[in-house]
Amino acid sequence: MGRLFGTDGVRGVANTELTCERAMAIGRAAAAVLTEGCNHRPVFVIGADTRLSSDMLMCSVMAGLCSVGADVIRLGTVPTPAVAYLVGKYQADAGIMISASHNPAEFNGIKIFSGDGFKLPDLLEERIEAIVLDKAVELPVPTGAGVGKIRDAENACRDYIDHIKSTMTQSLSGLRIAIDSANGSASRTAEMLFTELGADVHMLADHPDGININDGCGSTHMEALAEYVREHGMDCGVAFDGDADRCLCVDEHGNLVDGDMIMSICAMDLKERDKLNHNAVVGTVMTNFGFGKFCEEYGLHFVATKVGDRFVLEEMIQEDYSFGGEQSGHVIFREYATTGDGQLTAAQLLSVIARTGKSLSELNRRMVKYPQRMENIRVNDEGKLRFYTDHAIKAAIDEAKAFLGASGRVVVRPSGTEPLIRVMAEGESEESIAQAVKLVSDAIKARLL
Repeated sequence: MGRLFGTDGVRGVANTELTCERAMAIGRAAAAVLTEGCNHRPVFVIGADTRLSSDMLMCSVMAGLCSVGADVIRLGTVPTPAVAYLVGKYQADAGIMISASHNPAEFNGIKIFSGDGFKLPDLLEERIEAIVLDKAVELPVPTGAGVGKIRDAENACRDYIDHIKSTMTQSLSGLRIAIDSANGSASRTAEMLFTELGADVHMLADHPDGININDGCGSTHMEALAEYVREHGMDCGVAFDGDADRCLCVDEHGNLVDGDMIMSICAMDLKERDKLNHNAVVGTVMTNFGFGKFCEEYGLHFVATKVGDRFVLEEMIQEDYSFGGEQSGHVIFREYATTGDGQLTAAQLLSVIARTGKSLSELNRRMVKYPQRMENIRVNDEGKLRFYTDHAIKAAIDEAKAFLGASGRVVVRPSGTEPLIRVMAEGESEESIAQAVKLVSDAIKARLL
């Protein structure tokens, strides 16, 4: 991870860690780096989620962009994947999203997309960091007509909804679905999108007030959605996170269908329709053991990357794969999108249900999920750095791996988006993975807290 950027942009508590001054500086630096050599007046699109701090930070970033001569198209409250799509549709040079995704309301973040709708590679992030933190480049200070201007996009949500609809060949007529929009960006788009696709839509957590985003709702809190689906006899439930770039589901019985399970269903559908390039699916090191077994059984090639949908996408582009994603619900249909898109994922999954006439629980029987346990340990930035060189922690990890042997695995990593170290164990026995997690977690707490 860089000094500013984590695995998914810049994040921190708004107004203390991520200040207006820092946001303005990032806007100025992003304009300099992403429009270098540009022979026209550069244009950025910018959107935000529903956090109270999003307007404040969006205005700061826009001020930074305009101060170095870039024009801005303000999209308003939109999902993150809408920014990635509208960069191209509006012929902009780059896009910026103000969001901290699934994090609580006090956090916020800045995600940056290049002109082709992709998240930035490490090299460009490092150049932006060098300008912001080291003043590596003296930026222009235009005056008069050289200062950038801001205009509002009147149809941003409509254009994004129409894009998702254009990917569909199957009506969702007859499906009764519950949608939890996490009081986030999907509250502006989901009901309209899925109603127009033909579904009978019941909305939950779709009244954002600036501080209730992800608060007991959305893809990180599936309990209320599961209960609603069971009580009201819905065909399934769909949950998004705060910026709607990830999607998790529950089946008609209220059972969780996570990102790995969604990928197993969609991968088989793509394979059967001859739309799965090289018969391959890209996941991450956190993808469930059971997904690899599923791929072996059904003749699919599974490729694992580092955690983060940007790394999944990089592998997909490099090897010309068409489909991939993460257990967290970031799923990428490369034919239609340049990043994880929760509403696109939900639409594609629901189209499989409608096309086959099978329930979500029936479709989900092919993959058998291995027991998995995770503990998140809160540490400061210094603790994250010490984690990499602490020999006692390394010894505990090695001991846990040896304890599980070939029947399981242990993955320990600092979060790229939160002040956490994540300890995950997976295997055939709930008892053994609990012991493995405790062994490693105790060592981390003893050494870093």
